[in-house]
Amino acid sequence: MVNISKNIVRSILIISYIGVLSIILFLISSLYSYLNTGADRSKILNAEVKKIDQYTPQVIWKNNEDKTFSPQTLKEIKNDYLDAWYLKHIAYKTNLTAGINDYYTKSARKNLIEIVALNKKNNISIDETTLKHNIEINFFSKDGQLAVLTDHDVVEYKKIYKNNQFVYQTTETATYKVILLLEDGFWRIRHLVKESVSRPTTKQSDTTSLLLNMKGINYYPQATPWDMFGANFNIHIIEKDFAIIKNAGLNTIRIFIGYEDFGKDNVKESKLKKLQQVLDCAEKNNLKVVVTLFDFYGNYEVLNWTLTYKHAQKIVSKFKNHPAILAWDVKNEPNLDFESREKSTVIAWLEHLITTIKAIDIKHYVTIGWSNVKSADILKDKVDFVSFHYYEDLSSFEKQYRLLKEKIPNKPIVLGEFGVSSYNGFWKPFGGSEKKQANYYKKMQEIIKRNNIPFMSWTLYDFNYIPKEVVGRLPWRTNPQKKFGFISKNGTKKPAFKFIAE
Repeated sequence: MVNISKNIVRSILIISYIGVLSIILFLISSLYSYLNTGADRSKILNAEVKKIDQYTPQVIWKNNEDKTFSPQTLKEIKNDYLDAWYLKHIAYKTNLTAGINDYYTKSARKNLIEIVALNKKNNISIDETTLKHNIEINFFSKDGQLAVLTDHDVVEYKKIYKNNQFVYQTTETATYKVILLLEDGFWRIRHLVKESVSRPTTKQSDTTSLLLNMKGINYYPQATPWDMFGANFNIHIIEKDFAIIKNAGLNTIRIFIGYEDFGKDNVKESKLKKLQQVLDCAEKNNLKVVVTLFDFYGNYEVLNWTLTYKHAQKIVSKFKNHPAILAWDVKNEPNLDFESREKSTVIAWLEHLITTIKAIDIKHYVTIGWSNVKSADILKDKVDFVSFHYYEDLSSFEKQYRLLKEKIPNKPIVLGEFGVSSYNGFWKPFGGSEKKQANYYKKMQEIIKRNNIPFMSWTLYDFNYIPKEVVGRLPWRTNPQKKFGFISKNGTKKPAFKFIAE
């Protein structure tokens, strides 16, 4: 009986041992198979490169018709090459070198480690990114172990800090010579040398007769404020509204593209089709359109610039030849993010996008929709016309405008938003009224006419609902925001409508 029990125990131990060995062999086999299918090795190794939805620069392959390498090989080279760039960005920003062994050979990482050590010693950090790579494969070895590349016109942005204080920023276009070696399943950088550098230039649009006759309005459909291109999109309603706008004597509309709503860097075709319909409808009604490319966006981190670059590139490229386009407004009221996101970073982001847009579209104007007069002269030499919003005291508007005109005498200045609410209720018992609103617009139009100011007012309709992202949830803020329109919720023209155009 004892012998039987011992045999049973031995059998169990042997079976367990065999089972453990089988599991280990299975895991090793799976790992080997995974690495040889061209899968992303960085997902299972310690040096995980978490660049998804953050660092995705545009990559264009140039003259790579050579069939000695497969599309899978090109994909692997691209992935490992961009991962190497990303890790370099992280190393310079954090002064840490974790993960670089997987993407740089011993000699290449020596230089990188020395730079990081020197920066750390001097308390210097570099926040940088690349936005575009144009890769040409010059040589690919027969054994598939070595590739020589030229990376043309790499658009780079760098922001340098010392002792955690901003020191300097630059945007440049550089060409690199690159040698990659295939080691342990990774395409590692062996050689990365900058061969040439140039500063990007932009062509300024002709502004001699710019917008002097602009009479416009900021537009959302009555039922879908701040969600114009959403599930309830209705081009028939929009077409009727555009006819109202045109018949009122206006000639321009300003519309807004939600960054996340349009798909961020991966812009949705369904949204582009809706925007196409809106622009076609505007053209049909002889209305020009100012397109605000970024609304509800507030992350200006340098490593995210590749995403916003792709967002702008996709939309501007698609519609740069549309006859209804008048101008691209980079961002709605970006100065409201100065405190929370660092002023210098926001301004640098705006400047790089101005350069991006003008590189794609040399015909149309580019501007920024500043929230007040105070910020309006920022980047005045980069934009084609200055645009600011005004919701302050009416009595001081003309003085503030003239002071701004003295600061910027040779460039058109557009009043991009202005208006007043007709709300008078529990949350603001001594607030506005439709009569006060009409009187406000009458006086504003007198000032506008006297100073020949191009304008776009806020807005066509009163709204039933204001999203919390606009002014929050507090009723004393949301309720006045609902009643800025020239037309009431039931479709009746308010007294202010008389002064919508003049």
